[in-house]
Amino acid sequence: MEPIEINAGSWYLRALRADERIDDRPALAAGGVTDPDYVRRRTAEWDAETHFSWAVCEPTTAELVAEIVVTPGPDGSADVAGWARDGYESALADGLAAVHRFTEGALGLRPV
Repeated sequence: MEPIEINAGSWYLRALRADERIDDRPALAAGGVTDPDYVRRRTAEWDAETHFSWAVCEPTTAELVAEIVVTPGPDGSADVAGWARDGYESALADGLAAVHRFTEGALGLRPV
């Protein structure tokens, strides 16, 4: 599956990126994620439909302030989890609400 972008009110959710236009790795590192292959792995997980992840971003700068990951379960459920950089807890909360709706409506999974 191709990554899906989500509008979460004041926040913009998109796939993680590390390319010539946007590099999420410094913001991920600020959040404690330092694996150099992390973005590549998350992209591959979208393709394999094993995990779905979103960078919760400032809409004007596209800077990652939080991340949300959905992990489908074998029983039609899905674990929805996330983390936020310091001071961006409201972005995570808004993003989680939008991702819960997407998980139910578009993926047909029951968030837990």
